[in-house]
Amino acid sequence: MSERWARTALTGYRWLGGAIYPFVGGYLSMRAAKGKEEHSRRRERYGYPSAARPVGPLVWFHAASVGETSAVIPLIEEVAARGISVVLTTGTVTSATIARDRLAPEIIHQYVPLDLKTAVCRFLDHWQPDLAIIAESEIWPMTILELGARRIPQVLVNGRLSDRSFARWSRRSSIAEALLENLSHVVAQTDVDAERFRRLGARPVTVSGNLKVDTNAPPYDPAELDVLKSQIGARLTWAAISTFQGEEEIAADVHEFIRPHHKALTIIVPRHPERGDDVEAMLTARDLTVARRSRGDVINSQTDIFLGDTIGEMGLYLRLTEVVFVGRSMASEGGQNPLEPAMLGCAVLSGRNVQNFRETYQRLLKNGGGRIVRDAEMLRKAVHYLLSNHKVRGEMIRAGAATVNDMRGALALTLKALEPYINPLTVKARLHAYDREKQQE
Repeated sequence: MSERWARTALTGYRWLGGAIYPFVGGYLSMRAAKGKEEHSRRRERYGYPSAARPVGPLVWFHAASVGETSAVIPLIEEVAARGISVVLTTGTVTSATIARDRLAPEIIHQYVPLDLKTAVCRFLDHWQPDLAIIAESEIWPMTILELGARRIPQVLVNGRLSDRSFARWSRRSSIAEALLENLSHVVAQTDVDAERFRRLGARPVTVSGNLKVDTNAPPYDPAELDVLKSQIGARLTWAAISTFQGEEEIAADVHEFIRPHHKALTIIVPRHPERGDDVEAMLTARDLTVARRSRGDVINSQTDIFLGDTIGEMGLYLRLTEVVFVGRSMASEGGQNPLEPAMLGCAVLSGRNVQNFRETYQRLLKNGGGRIVRDAEMLRKAVHYLLSNHKVRGEMIRAGAATVNDMRGALALTLKALEPYINPLTVKARLHAYDREKQQE
């Protein structure tokens, strides 16, 4: 595809967005009905602000969902500590909850505007960011082009391109180049990601490692942990987390397999908590006794499954066990991040479809902190083996923690890459603070 065709395609994208703009209300209403949008804040998706812009320099951070939000929180805190205002946009209700619970009140959260010219321009007109920092792989054409037209520096941090995304963009290499040339810098997670961004036209590209390694362990309520541990008592536990459809059935199979050998409690944490009703119906149809976290059900000796269908409590669930299967890896593809269970003292199991976190899993496997299971039968045997062998389980846990420690350092490298963009804003923020102090004297 030639450069001319790329420009024509992007122009067509802009006009298509304008044409569908009047009809997106129904789409947002449908998402709100499913719990995927906050009804009271839908106007933010059209670019209408729900907060005033602070005086002084401002950085716009964008993180699509929970994982990306958690990854950039330390970076946001570093920027805010310099006196620079921050507005964070996310695209999901769950990530909004994470932002509210983990960030200081002065960090402004907004839902990301739809990638339509009218919405994006309205957002930018109000917030007038001095710098845009985008997490991982959020390549929205209209947003990138509008930022470029306004000469607002935009940096992609913790950048990654999955096999599927890279293949898709490679088929549209001219469009990719027309977009990525607007990026001032790409800070990629791995050498593989960096090379992929370069091949698509991004310049300059550096490598930092994965910001998720430098995040704090997910928070939890100590009082709630004590309550749940007292309910579980001396029972062994294992957990299937971030599960997608089909993987809860596999977890139920595992539970039924290990039940004659261990009076174990199985913890299931769906990736999308709104699926809780469907998951419970499947489990009860198999005559399994379920306690749901969202209902506040009490776990007793007859409970088979503890269903973690809440938002923002992964830190609680992971502290209840030492054996974890990480989902989206067996009945679905791509994998989920295994770093949180590894840093919280869990032996990590996963299916083979972990393309999105290939390097992380390679390190865990090499060091002995994780194991890949081929299928449901192998997972059943692996869970049974680890519950039966305290020594082996402990060795995996220690290897996983050591792997996480060895991978740290991405935050410092990312900050170094951002210095040319952040340092002038730091000076500007200090001057604004000085002026305010003088005015108050």
